[in-house]
Amino acid sequence: MATIQAVTGPIDTGKLGRVLMHEHIITLSPGVIENWPGLWDRETVKQQAIVKLQDVQRRGIDTLVDLTTVDLGRDVAFVREIAAGAGVNVIVATGIWWQPQRYFHSREVDAIADLFVQDIERGTAGTNIRCGIIKCATDTEGATPPIEKILRASARAHRRTGVPISTHTYAAGEMGTVQQDIFASEGVDLSRVIIGHSGDSEDLGYLKRLMDRGSSIGMDRFGIDRLLPTDRRVATIAALCKEGYAGKMVLSHDASCFSDARDAETVRRQWPNWHYNHIPDDVLPALRAQGVSEAQISQMLVDNPRRIFEQQGAY
Repeated sequence: MATIQAVTGPIDTGKLGRVLMHEHIITLSPGVIENWPGLWDRETVKQQAIVKLQDVQRRGIDTLVDLTTVDLGRDVAFVREIAAGAGVNVIVATGIWWQPQRYFHSREVDAIADLFVQDIERGTAGTNIRCGIIKCATDTEGATPPIEKILRASARAHRRTGVPISTHTYAAGEMGTVQQDIFASEGVDLSRVIIGHSGDSEDLGYLKRLMDRGSSIGMDRFGIDRLLPTDRRVATIAALCKEGYAGKMVLSHDASCFSDARDAETVRRQWPNWHYNHIPDDVLPALRAQGVSEAQISQMLVDNPRRIFEQQGAY
């Protein structure tokens, strides 16, 4: 076993339990709440988030990985309050999503990597909270110059610290392959990378190519049915499990307790299954019905996340 950083302090990987590997606790538009604080009630949001984390914990989920970055309004101190109130393990991320602020456009790769390393080794946003994972992204526009810079900075911070990389991708454009190519050019061991949002694709050939190069893939947008309905996501996982790939997949929703991107009623109406409870309540029974074994479910929720976090060490 190894010790890794959670938002409330270091924990043994043997205590991670069942892990949702790509979630968010709070996502905000940077600068909006700070200038119009009346747009939300912080204490109400906190209490609602605590209830949501406790709900999923009662369903057997022990740890959430919060991949909220600074351009998504990361507030690690607030997340620590919520995690402590709920009694749930939360691991927070450094890195940048697919909309880097102008600050990063004019900085060198190593200078950006230094910021990520600071979050991992010293603490984040003036706190002693240390990040346990690096987040980066490519979307529909691909690896634009600013995005490529973030990917390379993430790779260099990873090599210096050993913490894993987890990504956001546009699966329809096979952006995971682009990410792997850039990481490989930086000397990254691709087995220490999770190619996220791979579950938006049903292309088994593409998904197997990502895993055959060593990476794990994130089947991590359960509940976003407008991109791909749950039954088809389940069928893809079941097919890959039958081919022996259960050891290279992790599960999640990419959901949040609160986001200012859209109001909660709109989310409930348009995406009623987009919440933390969907996997334990609906997805796991559906996987079992498709022939996925309990051992394979445990691989995806327990063994694979533990291995990813235990595979530490700079190089």
